[in-house]
Amino acid sequence: MPKILLVEDNEMNRDMMCRRLQRRNFDVAIAIDGAEGVSMAISEAPDLILMDMSLPLMDGIEATRRIKAHPATKDIPVIALTAHAMSSDRERALEAGCDDYDTKPVDLPRLLGKIEALLPSITP
Repeated sequence: MPKILLVEDNEMNRDMMCRRLQRRNFDVAIAIDGAEGVSMAISEAPDLILMDMSLPLMDGIEATRRIKAHPATKDIPVIALTAHAMSSDRERALEAGCDDYDTKPVDLPRLLGKIEALLPSITP
């Protein structure tokens, strides 16, 4: 079962995404801020990370930079999730090392397509 690390500070968004991903046979680990996301990327070794960009303590941009700079986590695909749909936000996320970008509210079929593209051999 593929493991996804969901880094999201909003409880309602976390709950909704977690349930929807679990129904599609993903194992979901949850971090509530960027610092915890970096730590859990190392300890949980997920197959993919869904990273909110607007997080407390350490934002998603910095968390992604740290994940991509660490030898143990540098190859984990990261999809940025943000309510900001400006092209400059997308560019910043990709420059930080995100492999893809999606906007909130999440369109689950679209997001699942992006997950499948990044994890073609292990998507349930």
